[in-house]
Amino acid sequence: MAKKVLVVEDNELNRKLFCDLLRAHDYTAEPVSDGREALAAAKNHTPDLIIMDIQMPHVSGLDLIGELKGDAGLKSIPIMAVTAYAAKGDEERIRTAGAESYVSKPISVVKFIEEVRTLI
Repeated sequence: MAKKVLVVEDNELNRKLFCDLLRAHDYTAEPVSDGREALAAAKNHTPDLIIMDIQMPHVSGLDLIGELKGDAGLKSIPIMAVTAYAAKGDEERIRTAGAESYVSKPISVVKFIEEVRTLI
């Protein structure tokens, strides 16, 4: 059975790219365009991995990671942050929030898939 990946990304092109890449590598991709829906989607789909943008409207990806990791039923799901944040200290803040992995945008397709495989 294909591993399920929840993709939380507000940018339509990035969301489509990530989902297409995942599906091309035999993963099931569940897209979510609004971070405010991510917690409920994670509970409904019980994904094997969550790929999350950090900078989204309405909700901070860092806060959302904290909420996911604070939920007893979701805390064991690995989170891969994908973000345009590339300033010094950003990766550390993202990992401190609870993300197991960090990939900067623009993504390298090879690195993206390697990180997914490493996490699930």
